[in-house]
Amino acid sequence: MTIHLDHTIVPSRNQTAAAKLLAELLGVPWAEAGAGPFTPVYVNDGLTLDFQDTDEQFPVYHFCFRVSPRDFDAILKRIEAAGIKYRSKVRGPVDMKVDPQYGNVYWNEPDGHQWEMLTVSYARQAG
Repeated sequence: MTIHLDHTIVPSRNQTAAAKLLAELLGVPWAEAGAGPFTPVYVNDGLTLDFQDTDEQFPVYHFCFRVSPRDFDAILKRIEAAGIKYRSKVRGPVDMKVDPQYGNVYWNEPDGHQWEMLTVSYARQAG
């Protein structure tokens, strides 16, 4: 059996601004209105991130995007052009560097959620 994650809800204080920013950085489409009360970001043909406004407290979520080396470079340039600070470690100072061991970067968006981008997954089982 094959299981695919289809969509997940991302809580937000300003769903339109958050969705638009992520979509622009990743270079993927988004829509101001989706199914129900959501602002969707169409990450790929099989995954949508549905941003939803809330006044409730919510935890900081972590999302990691695996991309090609070419897309990594393009996305990183858009992050830099937007003036977004990034770091090479999941926790630690904003050093504006790519992790030398795993080749990934981390950044936080205005709601505090943590985005990660890499080209090779370190979370996958070898095999």
